[in-house]
Parts: sequence; structure tokens; C-alpha cells
Amino acid sequence: MEILSAEFVISNAEASKCPDSNLPEYAFIGRSNVGKSSLINMLTKRKGLAMTSATPGKTMLINHFIVNDNWYLVDLPGYGYARRGKAGQEGIRTLIEDYILEREQMTNLFLLIDSRLEPQKIDMEFMEWLGENGVPFAIIFTKADKLTSGKLKDNINRYVRQLRDQWEELPPYFISSSENKLGRMDILDYIENINNSIKR
Repeated sequence: MEILSAEFVISNAEASKCPDSNLPEYAFIGRSNVGKSSLINMLTKRKGLAMTSATPGKTMLINHFIVNDNWYLVDLPGYGYARRGKAGQEGIRTLIEDYILEREQMTNLFLLIDSRLEPQKIDMEFMEWLGENGVPFAIIFTKADKLTSGKLKDNINRYVRQLRDQWEELPPYFISSSENKLGRMDILDYIENINNSIKR
């Protein structure tokens, strides 16, 4: 898939106020500081499309971007940022859950995981929740350029082993780097294949 256009449309604090359209939506989520904004900018080839920040937990809203005038890329708030306080965390959790469970246009969720870390309890629990609720999702391992190829392989194999303990069928997964554009075409082709199957 070639990205011909990508534009910011709207930010929302409520899932019910998301754009009134029947276009498919591909949402991106992950723990704070996982490299979500950088990945979105890399996928769309628009450097400042999603605002990157050195401060984790900056995305507090649901952000919609229209891509090629035929699908939405949706930037969801990061989860698990402790310094938000209990009320703040609860508000974000409700916002995320409302969007993921209630938004009919949500076609696929991309869960971003930092490839430098061993399996994190919060990520595994979130995947379990997605599975229990029948949410279609794929995993994107980010920051692959920060590791040697051997260490990267080891870390991903750890995740795969843990997932196999819980899942009969593994969700699709991609390995990415915003620095060297690794995984860009694989992810975009995956989206294009889903879009084509919807049209059929």
C-alpha cells in the first residue's frame, strides 16, 4: 500500500463522539513510551502527524487520522502510566474500553510492545482481555533497531512461548523500527489486505 495522504481529523474524550462514518478503523495502542507516535509517523511518512513526546502518558484522547481518504488510523491513549493517579488511570481505561468494545468501525487493533523488554504482566493481561472479548488484534514489536538480531529474536520468542500457553492460535505479529522503517510495508500490506477483504 502506498500512503498518498494522511491528515488529522479530530480528537475525542468520548468514544461516542468519534467520526460518524462507515470507513474501517485501525487503532494503535500500547503502554506509555512504547514508540506509538513515532510508529504512526513512520507508517504515514508524515513526520509530525502524531505528536511525539519525551514524557510518557501524553496521549489522553482518541485521535483520528484519515489515510488515503478510505480508512482511519486511530491513536489511542497509552495504558499503565502510573503517574496519572488512580482517577486518571480509570478515566483512560474507560475511554479505551468504550472505544475497543463499542466502536463498530474498529476493524483491527495493533498492540505495540517494546521489543527490548521481557514479557510484561500488563501486556499479557491486556491481550488476555482482548481475547476474552473477541477483539481482532495484531502485535507490533517496536524499537527493533535498539537490539542485536540475536537478542531481538530471543525476546520475541519469549513472548511467543508465553502466548502459546494461553492461545491456541497466535495473533499475527510484526517487528518494527521507526528509525529504519523496518516492518512498514508489512503492516500497511496487512491493512490493505483487510480493506480488500471488507470490499469483497
